[in-house]
Amino acid sequence: MSATDHDGRRPAILAIDTATTRVVIATGAPDGTADGVSTWVAGYRHGETLLPSIGRFLGEQNLRRSRLRGIVVGTGPGAFTGLRVGMATAKGMAHGLGIPLVGVSTGEALLAAARDAAGGDVLLLPAGPSDRVLVRSGDAPRLLPGGTDPDLAPGEVLVAVDLDERAPADALALGEAARAGLGAALLRLGAAALQAEPAGELATLVPEYVTLPRGARPTDGTVAWSRDPR
Repeated sequence: MSATDHDGRRPAILAIDTATTRVVIATGAPDGTADGVSTWVAGYRHGETLLPSIGRFLGEQNLRRSRLRGIVVGTGPGAFTGLRVGMATAKGMAHGLGIPLVGVSTGEALLAAARDAAGGDVLLLPAGPSDRVLVRSGDAPRLLPGGTDPDLAPGEVLVAVDLDERAPADALALGEAARAGLGAALLRLGAAALQAEPAGELATLVPEYVTLPRGARPTDGTVAWSRDPR
């Protein structure tokens, strides 16, 4: 793939992830090679900080939005507020710029980043104040209520993110290494997804929440996501 467009300017893809307590945004070439990553503690200010931060970051990377050829967004598992804002921002940008949007599982990307850094087979993420979510590559995430321990196979290595004092220290250390590589992993996986789905997934993409918003209750233990194509 050419490193520049016909006018001599470099095309790029943008990755956005708001599934953990740290927002990650990254830019790279359309082949998935990363060239810039920014991350910060989200708090509860996603709605007011995400879009301006993306604008500043693109400016620092000397990238006009017109240079973007696709957007990659982390789909979770993650908390309601962060994922809702991240997905809405990514969809709004993709629609406004007329470029494809694809989703990449944040869990899969964190496991890929862990393997790149030091190895890791199973990921643990928080689901509210006491529950946790277990992610294995290729499998649907599974809720672990309360203090339920993950069922590790012999030799499997645990990676934990955002679980201070709720996971072993070595798993937390691997989680930090994985988070450091999350932007690059999202770009790499997202570039492959964009090649496989050139039109993108704007109409069908939905987040994977680990907890429902306050006041919402599932009726049968599952969540029926809206797939409104608008």
